Amino acid sequence: MQKLTALLFATLAMLTIPAVASDLEKEGRWAEQVVDALLDGEAVYLNDGRGDFLAIETESADGELRKAAIVMHGTGVHPNWPTVVLPLRVELTQSGWHTLSIQMPVLPNEAEHAEYAKIYDWVPGRLDAAIDYLRDKGFDKIVLIAHSQGSTMTSYYLSEAPKPVDGFVAIGMSGGIAGGPMDSLAQLPTYKLPMFDLYGSEDLPEVLASADQRAAQAKQSGGDYTQQMVDGADHFFEGEENELLDAVNAWLDARFP
Repeated sequence: MQKLTALLFATLAMLTIPAVASDLEKEGRWAEQVVDALLDGEAVYLNDGRGDFLAIETESADGELRKAAIVMHGTGVHPNWPTVVLPLRVELTQSGWHTLSIQMPVLPNEAEHAEYAKIYDWVPGRLDAAIDYLRDKGFDKIVLIAHSQGSTMTSYYLSEAPKPVDGFVAIGMSGGIAGGPMDSLAQLPTYKLPMFDLYGSEDLPEVLASADQRAAQAKQSGGDYTQQMVDGADHFFEGEENELLDAVNAWLDARFP
C-alpha cells in the first residue's frame, strides 16, 4: 500500500511539472555571477510559487518618496545586464525611485526567439511576487520598466487583467509574434495605464518596422500613450545611456512628480 501511495504521488508530481520551464540551471549560474560581482544594490530572493528567483533591490537616494520601479531585462540574460538594465536600476535611484530588477524566465542559449512563448506562463508569477514585495514595503506608486523581450513579457502580463501598477515603460519593444502570448500588437489596446514606448533610430528591424503599428494599436485603448525615438541609439542604447535616462526620467517626472 505504501509503495502504491508513493507511486501515486510521484505520478501526480510528474503531471504538475510544466512541459516547458524556465532554464533554472542557467538562472542559477547567472545568479552566482551577478551576486559575486554586485557593487550597487542588494541581492534578494523572491518566490513565484514555483521556487525562488533572484532580484536586485536598490534603495532610492530619497527614502521619503514611496515610488518604485520594477526593471526587467531582455532575452536570456539577467537583472544586472550592463546595457539598459544596469544604468536604469542604479541611476533611477538618484531621481527618487526605489528599484527592483528581477530575473525573468530564460531558455538555453541555443533556443530560438519564438520558443520563448512556451515559458510566458512563468511571467505573471514573477511580476506578482515583485509587486507584492514592494507593496508590502509600503510603496504606493509602482511602474514597470522593461527592455526588449522583457517588454513583450510585460505586455502579456498586463493584458491578462487589470494589475496594481501605475505605468509601463517599454524600451526597444517589437510587435511580437501574432497569435499567441508574444502578440504585443494585439495586447496593446487592452490596458489603459500610462505607457511610454521608447526606442532608438538604429534599433532592431522588428522594433523599427512595428513602431507605427504599436502607436496605432496603443491609442485604441484611449489611455495615456507616448512614443519617442532617440536619434542615434541602437537596441541597447550603447553610448546613449544619458539619453536613455533623460528620456525615462522626463516621462516619469511628468506623471509621478
